[in-house]
Amino acid sequence: MLHFQQHSKTLVIVIHEIYGINQHIQDFCTFISNQGADVICPDLLEKRGPFDYSQEEIAYHHFIEHIGFENSSEEIKDLLSTYRPKYKRIVIIGFSVGATIAWLSSEDERVDGVIGHYGSRIRNYLEVTPLCPTMLFFPEEEPSFQVDEVIAALEQKHIDIQKYSGKHGFSDPYSPNYHKESAQKTRDRIIDFLVG
Repeated sequence: MLHFQQHSKTLVIVIHEIYGINQHIQDFCTFISNQGADVICPDLLEKRGPFDYSQEEIAYHHFIEHIGFENSSEEIKDLLSTYRPKYKRIVIIGFSVGATIAWLSSEDERVDGVIGHYGSRIRNYLEVTPLCPTMLFFPEEEPSFQVDEVIAALEQKHIDIQKYSGKHGFSDPYSPNYHKESAQKTRDRIIDFLVG
């Protein structure tokens, strides 16, 4: 688990993608820490080192078969039990499968905010109704589902949903799908969310 200590009253729990704690996630945790928040990032894969982007299929099957959304959500609940008494505010930020896990955590009263980047599997959990301020970032292009249909289904929940130029992975500077302008816009929104 990554841990960045700033002696803040705000804790940000970062939840990685299927690849694990790679350079992108490490850099993102540093970015959040530089905003003044304490940061933790659990290693949900419990393996030595992250998967490479070229191993997407293997990484996906490893997550689905050995980790799963339910087990990951339980791990986040355990972290909330540990850290809730120590912080005034806890925000969860996730990427891809991590965004879906963050989304599932939005119904937990111990969570004060959720931000999800391209959580394509959120489409399987549309019944979730967040109890905290929630912001979701989707790309214009997703091969696995119709973005606009999911956004339309979620808009009834009064959450902040934004669609950005690019594809799945647009916020990751190490991804072939990186979209610099969209990534910067989401970072600006995150800063505003954390300050607000």
